[in-house]
Amino acid sequence: MRVGVVVLPQFDLAETTARWKALQDMGFAHGWTYDHLAWRDLADEPWHSTMPTLTVAAMVTSTLRIGTWVTSPNFRHPVTLAKDLMTLDIISAGRLIAGIGAGGTGWDSGVFGKPDLPPRQRVDRLAEFVELTDLLLTNPVTSWQGEYFTAVNARMIPGCVQRPRLPLVIAANGPRTIRIAAGFGDGWATTGSGGDSVTDWWSNIAGLARSFDEAAGGKQLDRYLDLDSAPVLSLSSVDAFVDAAGRAGELGFTDVIAHWPRESKRYIGDPAVLEAVAGRLGPGGEI
Repeated sequence: MRVGVVVLPQFDLAETTARWKALQDMGFAHGWTYDHLAWRDLADEPWHSTMPTLTVAAMVTSTLRIGTWVTSPNFRHPVTLAKDLMTLDIISAGRLIAGIGAGGTGWDSGVFGKPDLPPRQRVDRLAEFVELTDLLLTNPVTSWQGEYFTAVNARMIPGCVQRPRLPLVIAANGPRTIRIAAGFGDGWATTGSGGDSVTDWWSNIAGLARSFDEAAGGKQLDRYLDLDSAPVLSLSSVDAFVDAAGRAGELGFTDVIAHWPRESKRYIGDPAVLEAVAGRLGPGGEI
């Protein structure tokens, strides 16, 4: 079971550099940052742009895989996103993973002054977003016309370091998005879809895992679980984290994601627990 950590894009250059270097030094398999313009009750705190943050992460590490957790069509267009991703894959020497999701409502979905799409149309838009991003990253020149997105002779030269393109990990908690993840993705990511108790949350995750098994039809795809979507922070203790990672492995997940503990509001915890979990990691950031 590989272990990754989310570092929220909230820090100045010195602290950003220190945290991403620390993830590699502690032996984690991958590091991530959110792709929002602002987010929940942290919206009025410092919050930096995702792609420059990942550029810093790429330049101060050499083995750590890095990624977006997750980018969405709320304020991204596949053409400009693909150019950024291609460039980041080159800067990181082929260590980039693109987490992609449909995008929720609020925070950054209405920043351009348009009404939020209903759920069905958000999934339709995601399907186009993923399909066009895939085409752009695998071809030097792409023209494409959809309902939500258009590309006319969009050039992606020299292309990704990773071939045929960098991995796309699709976030999915529902039947249609799970099918998109199984059909277009190199991996599936999930937060689950609620549950007031830890027991309910794990029951929901188990159901989603079964649905993904059916949709994947035997395809060997990486499976990422955001442990901190549960009602209890995964890094509340070392034992709690090890137990959660074990349960995820039993359900077929290949990777788990935690968040660097914060002092207030979200993901409140002790960074010492993160360091202690790192001490349990083996080669490749596995636990």
